[in-house]
Amino acid sequence: MLNADRTDPALLRELIAAELIAARERTAQLTEAVDDAELVAQHSPLMSPLVWDLAHIGNQEELWLLRNIGGRDPMRPEIDPLYDAFEHPRSERPRLPLLPPAEARAYAHEVRGRVLDLLAASPLEGAPLLDAGFGFGMVAQHEQQHDETMLITHQLRSGPAVLDAPPPPAAAGGPLPAEVLVPAGPFTMGTDTEPWALDNERPAHRVDLPAYWLDSAPVSNGAYQRFIADGGYDDPRWWTPEGWAHRMSAGLVAPLFWRREGAQWLRRRFGHLEPVPEDEPVLHVSWYEADAYARWAGRRLPTEAEWEKAARHDPAADRSRRFPWGDAPPGPEHANLGQRHLRPAPVGAYPEGESPYGARQLIGDVWEWTSSDFTGYPGFSAWPYKEYSEVFFGPEYKVLRGGSFAVAPVACRGTFRNWDYPVRRQIFSGFRTARDAEPRTGGGS
Repeated sequence: MLNADRTDPALLRELIAAELIAARERTAQLTEAVDDAELVAQHSPLMSPLVWDLAHIGNQEELWLLRNIGGRDPMRPEIDPLYDAFEHPRSERPRLPLLPPAEARAYAHEVRGRVLDLLAASPLEGAPLLDAGFGFGMVAQHEQQHDETMLITHQLRSGPAVLDAPPPPAAAGGPLPAEVLVPAGPFTMGTDTEPWALDNERPAHRVDLPAYWLDSAPVSNGAYQRFIADGGYDDPRWWTPEGWAHRMSAGLVAPLFWRREGAQWLRRRFGHLEPVPEDEPVLHVSWYEADAYARWAGRRLPTEAEWEKAARHDPAADRSRRFPWGDAPPGPEHANLGQRHLRPAPVGAYPEGESPYGARQLIGDVWEWTSSDFTGYPGFSAWPYKEYSEVFFGPEYKVLRGGSFAVAPVACRGTFRNWDYPVRRQIFSGFRTARDAEPRTGGGS
């Protein structure tokens, strides 16, 4: 992840090239793990065929870097509509005349070669898309975001396992307190300085919050099983009216990919069937399920501002860090990121990634649902295009923070915001809960 003197063009080019290459290596791993028949198949109506993602990655790279920055003529203008994510819903994409796998790979490979040539000659300054290499960084993040999407498709596909990874580290440092106190006071939310931050992360602004308690780690599978055993899915008291209606219509009884055999809960994970590990964060739950659990536990989901203050604010220096542990980019000792492990680490892992308030695993492992709707910050300005964020603003989408084990470091930071419909469960989503430290009198965002 970018963490260098942005005034040094040679070093910046080297870092950008490394991020682009890392993203492409991951794309290759995900698309070469299956045969062509599986690449062109739609494994779920919620997801695109993998071959669509492959060519879409190349098409967006061509549009933003070769055409917008480099001023080059279009390579394949006739395919632009096929890979416009706003023109064709995912459910329709298998019926499009998509590039076949070999052609999609060749196209993406040719685009990348020309992009690396462009990068070598680029001044990396003088225009908004060039400053600090923003356009290149945006493309690297975009590819890694699609890699996470393709990993979700791998989880949804049936058949034997084709991906493998070593297990994450165990919990360390002894038992954690159940919750940590975040005292009342202001902090700086968002950023004006993160060079590759996207428009919805900007601008930086002060937010004043009352004191609150936050879970020191994400809610575990074991804790969630107690919610199930206590009839949490059968009691409408714990659900919003919309959540209860969805629970009933969808027949929800447990997280996605779980099933019960006798007294044991099992889950399917990338082609493996295994007992649900009680010490891992719960995964593949919707916002409605997370909210119901929190109500059952006598707590609530944190607001987005509460999550970010716990993750970024350094009370000793009264400043906001890039990450819970400081400003250094994530290392393997800090967080579970980048598909390095194909599962969350046990609750309490990564003591070196702990925030100043004592909370762990705020970055990596699972995306964490918050109670907040997805909206722009005060002074928001759409850039470089409205369709990245602004068209999604409103109460239909809930914010998730922190990133999962599937998120690459280049697309994960303390200010990064994700969003999705409250019914979504195929994403690598979990949560932690909060409670007020004193009667609430307003504040927050």
